[in-house]
Amino acid sequence: MPRRSLPRFASLLAAFAGLTALAACMPEPIVPAPLATPQPPYGPPPPPAAQPAPPAAVAPSGPAKIALLVPLSGPNAGLGNAILDAAQMALFENGGDQLTLVPRDTKGTPAGAAAAAHSAVDSGVKLILGPLLAAEVEAVTPIARDAHVNVIAFSTVTNLAGNGTYLMGFLPRQEVVREVAYARQRGIARFATLAPDTPYGHLMADALRETAASSGATVTKIVFFDPRTGDPSTAIAVLLPVGPAPPTAAGSPDIAAQAATPPPAVPPPSAVPPPPAVPPPPAVPSFDALLLPEGGEQLQTIAHKLAAAGLDNKATRLLGSGLWDVPDIGRESALDGGWFAASPPDPRRDFTQRFHATYGREPPRLASLGYDAAALAGALASGKSGPPFSMEAIQNPNGFSGVDGLFRFTPDGLVQRGLAVLQVDPQGNIIVSPAPRSFQDLGY
Repeated sequence: MPRRSLPRFASLLAAFAGLTALAACMPEPIVPAPLATPQPPYGPPPPPAAQPAPPAAVAPSGPAKIALLVPLSGPNAGLGNAILDAAQMALFENGGDQLTLVPRDTKGTPAGAAAAAHSAVDSGVKLILGPLLAAEVEAVTPIARDAHVNVIAFSTVTNLAGNGTYLMGFLPRQEVVREVAYARQRGIARFATLAPDTPYGHLMADALRETAASSGATVTKIVFFDPRTGDPSTAIAVLLPVGPAPPTAAGSPDIAAQAATPPPAVPPPSAVPPPPAVPPPPAVPSFDALLLPEGGEQLQTIAHKLAAAGLDNKATRLLGSGLWDVPDIGRESALDGGWFAASPPDPRRDFTQRFHATYGREPPRLASLGYDAAALAGALASGKSGPPFSMEAIQNPNGFSGVDGLFRFTPDGLVQRGLAVLQVDPQGNIIVSPAPRSFQDLGY
């Protein structure tokens, strides 16, 4: 596949020319996040990382090459191409003169990712951005490590991180930690979850259990449902106490008795009409907050069935996950007042508007990873926080500011993000706890 470099894309010049009209809303170049002195450590000092010796100092011969490994064909081609477009936009907006972007198609398969990594390494790249899927990252990691090239991947499978592979995806456990921390500040101490019986659902349930325990709270119920059936009714019956059956009128036989005994020919004058059936009383849950790590139509179904079972979302706080971070979440009234952790919305909203103005379409949610990864590569190329593209530079404890907010990488290769807490509202989500402005303000 031929190399593609942002400054050399004639087909994009017209689209990017339109960005000049948006100059007033363009972001500043990605820079280290603000840092108060002294900076508190985020863990014990790590042992010196084993990494290749830096190359001998020589005059630069031109822009550094960075690879972007994404699926440009196959089932995930739409997302891969959007990530590529976002990366190109980042270099245009942030002055990517120091970089040449080298896209490679992973085809969405481990074999395709390995071939793309070999091609990128052979072309002399200094950093690899991507790939997207866990199996692709697993295939790329040994190739990059042998070539002494660090990787900033978009996966969330944490056991793939380390030894020069960094994960930039949105880690679900951090969402739970942020939500529980805010809930505890608001006096909530009893939690539960209704989660899909999937690896993701179990990960979220484990995160809730561990986070609640470490904060002095309790998890009263963990219930899983089979997402393949599409009907969580059985799980909801386990989650919520069953109210008493509607009472029958005194002296009024049931249907079977009516079928067996004919009514009297003439009712007694003193007979009183039976009272109407009374609906079951509202459910009284054993928890004050319920984590629902689901999205889309399944989330809507769960929310409706919980309400029908008597759960009052004004008395019991619903908690979400990254799957709630969609524009139309406020249309579902059964989720009103629910909380979920997400990137600060304003910078991402600006990014979405600029992407649409440039390419004429809405970006998928994960396209912002491509933007921040390419802008980060530009910051790493400057050498201000360590040798360009080195572990030292990537692990800058000050972190970086991007369209998805504050982030930094820990020595174990995981991203740490400064998340906001949003409340679902039909008029638009409300920020109830702003994202931290620096890692010293990170209180969760």
